[in-house]
Amino acid sequence: MRQVFFDTETTGLSPESGDRIIEIGCVEMVNRRLTGNNLHFYLNPQRSSHEDAVKIHGLTDEFLADKPLFAAVVDELMEYLSGAEVIAHNASFDVGFFNEELRRVGRPKFPTFVQKISDTLVMAREMFPGKSNSLDALCKRLEVDNSNRTLHGALLDAGLLAEVYIRMTRGQDSLVIDANESLRSDVVIAAVDFSQFELPVIAANDEEAAAHNVVLAELDKASGGKTTWRSLSA
Repeated sequence: MRQVFFDTETTGLSPESGDRIIEIGCVEMVNRRLTGNNLHFYLNPQRSSHEDAVKIHGLTDEFLADKPLFAAVVDELMEYLSGAEVIAHNASFDVGFFNEELRRVGRPKFPTFVQKISDTLVMAREMFPGKSNSLDALCKRLEVDNSNRTLHGALLDAGLLAEVYIRMTRGQDSLVIDANESLRSDVVIAAVDFSQFELPVIAANDEEAAAHNVVLAELDKASGGKTTWRSLSA
């Protein structure tokens, strides 16, 4: 199973009002193991970022000025994400921005070329109702080290989200055999003759025996003299 943890940084909060994606981070996981086959882009949004947004991600207009346009990386992005389960935190935000970028370059919407979109914010609200479920809060609750997250960054956040997701879904890794699975009939388990083994008997020394008797006396006192070993010894 191929999963891609996906995050974006943007110039603001509203793609309908012209805000654009300025950073995309993707972290790949196959069969619940990180592969290292990640994808990361900074993008020139062809507009200025809102001041409040810069305080969050730290990506200035000057830094982004020489970065590629979305149109220049869209083919690589679509090929990379194609057929994968895409996992994001507050997925509607990222998907909304991505759909708007795809619309500008005449491409189909995000859900049409990925297998599935999963939202870890929705999962977290079900698991921890009434609690803060931001990525930082989940990192703290699930003991994921986010000490390097002084500013938001798409690739960093996607990596943290992958670790959070593993901890949120760790029960899926059960090693118990499914009751519906049939055991292999061709496996022969050899019988073991235990009579060939001589098991050592190690007797307690005087100090250990005295400590044991103290414990038994305390148990007998706590039960009001009703301990079983007294009746058996009698």
